[in-house]
Amino acid sequence: MIRAMLQRSLLFALLWWVLVEGRPDSWGLGLLAICAALWASLRQLPPGSRRLSLTGLLGYLTFFVSNSVRGGAQVAWMALRGRQALQPAILEWEMALPPGAPSVLLLNTLGLMPGTLGVELTDDRLRIHVVDERLPILAEVAVLEAHIARMFGVGT
Repeated sequence: MIRAMLQRSLLFALLWWVLVEGRPDSWGLGLLAICAALWASLRQLPPGSRRLSLTGLLGYLTFFVSNSVRGGAQVAWMALRGRQALQPAILEWEMALPPGAPSVLLLNTLGLMPGTLGVELTDDRLRIHVVDERLPILAEVAVLEAHIARMFGVGT
C-alpha cells in the first residue's frame, strides 16, 4: 500500500508540474490536488486489484488521440454547416466492462471525445448524448470499450 501511494503521488506530482509548467508558486494548491487525486485513485483502483497492461494503455492512448483529432475536425465541420446539419440524440450502450474504474474511464473518455458526452452510468448501461446520431458513435464506443478492457485485463 505504501509503495502504491508513493508511486501514485509521484505520478500526480509530475502531472501537476507539467500542467503548471513548473511554476514553483503553484505547489500550495498542487499539494491539495495531488492528495485529492491520490485519494480518488486509491478508492477507484485499490493497490493489487488490477494491473494495467502497458500495450493496452498505448492502444487506448493511440485510439483516444486519433479519434479526438478526427472527431474535433468532424464537429467543427458540422458547426460550420449550421444547426440543420446536426441530429442530436441520446443513445444507449450496454457495457461489457465491469463496474468501477473501467466503466468510469469509458464514461469520462466519452466526455473528452468531440461530439459525445456520457450522461448516465448504471450497472451495465451507459446513456450517451451525441451531436449527430448518423455518425458511427456506437461502433467507436465498442472499439473504445475493447481498448479499455485490454488495458485493465478484463474480458468483454
